[in-house]
Amino acid sequence: MDELFSTLFSAVDAHRAEILAAERQIWKNPEPGYREWKTHKYLKGLYEALGYHLTEAGNIPGFYTEIDTGRPGPTVVVFGEMDSLIIPTHPECDPETGAVHACGHHCQSAALYGVAAALKAPGVLDGLCGKIRLIAVPAEELIELDFRQSLKDQGVIRYFGGKVEFMYRGYLDGADMAMMVHTGGGQNIGANAGSNGCIVKRAEFIGRAVHAAGPSKGLNALYAANTAMTAANAVRETFPDSQHVRFHPIITAGGTAVNSIPDSVVMESQVRANTMENTAEMNVRINRAFAGAAAAMGCKVRLSDRHGYAPRFNDPNFNLAVGRVGRMLLPEEQVRVNRGWETGCSDMGDVSTVMPAIHPACGGASGTFHGKDFMITDPEMACVTSAKLQAGILADLLGADAAVAKQIVAEKKVVYSSTAEYFAAVDKLSREWDAVEYGEDGTAVLKY
Repeated sequence: MDELFSTLFSAVDAHRAEILAAERQIWKNPEPGYREWKTHKYLKGLYEALGYHLTEAGNIPGFYTEIDTGRPGPTVVVFGEMDSLIIPTHPECDPETGAVHACGHHCQSAALYGVAAALKAPGVLDGLCGKIRLIAVPAEELIELDFRQSLKDQGVIRYFGGKVEFMYRGYLDGADMAMMVHTGGGQNIGANAGSNGCIVKRAEFIGRAVHAAGPSKGLNALYAANTAMTAANAVRETFPDSQHVRFHPIITAGGTAVNSIPDSVVMESQVRANTMENTAEMNVRINRAFAGAAAAMGCKVRLSDRHGYAPRFNDPNFNLAVGRVGRMLLPEEQVRVNRGWETGCSDMGDVSTVMPAIHPACGGASGTFHGKDFMITDPEMACVTSAKLQAGILADLLGADAAVAKQIVAEKKVVYSSTAEYFAAVDKLSREWDAVEYGEDGTAVLKY
């Protein structure tokens, strides 16, 4: 093993106890997106104790710090996510909020701290060039959409996803590439080809309330919503398998009194697919199903579409770095790169549209991701090995005069040439409108 990698791995090991303590601390204090103030304060203290100067987001949680090796070269961003999910049935959730880190983001924060600590060790930067930007980022999970919309309405945020918001604020300006190591299951290190993007959908079905004992003059918004889900399910078979389309609605408001016909029912969902174009096309089919279902019941429906996340395309050359470093840490059979496609979504996809990016996973978790049985059963792998993987990838990229990083940049294939072009494209995906209009003669016009 090259001395540079050995030095970095040893530097991570030197902070093993602190890394594992950070994992437990953040696990015990879970906070969903844009609410991670305790986590922000805790991590801020750790980084400042290491001597880092932080640029804080201010009105939302999160910060970044940049390390300059003193030698010219590319700038590499490394993310660590801070937010939790809300799963009230999880045995270790916050009893008041239902929040729990059932996706392992707390391990990312602990591992990124381990990278930060390792990079402060004497001599570790001597073999590197360029800059390293460490970012503690909020709000990856697309949950609590009404809360995020309220933040948007107040002008606090412009975008629902934390990385997208950070891009908008300029925190990724000047970066050449970006990576983030997610918590994974089992005892493996893996990096796939990419994953889906999504449009976030909200539909309010509007009817007319009457007493449930005499429903003939009412318009049941709940029946309109049920009919819409049936219609959307019937459309599913038209989704091409190759596009990895997913649609998964929930009803978040379904009536207020059992003896009154509901006059307002709210449904939320996401439409996911493997490209932004395919996502938009499938979304139109869902819109048409919703509008037709509402009209069939004589109801109205107000649709709200918001850009969720762009599909993630992991740079194949960048992924190879994961394999090279991963095989320094684990047996070869436990390291797999450039494999398959995932149907989940992440705002790392948005980053990947403007610069080479990767989103590998390092094991340590067990149970069901986003489920009540999710646990970190091997914190050593989820945090310490993850920190070594990230530090090693930085050495692979920025060592030897950054030959690997420069090749990745030279051969990159991205969707947009700039963040300005990216934002112009995604802003067009967001709209709100009434999808059914009735004429005086009762004729229904569908707008989808």
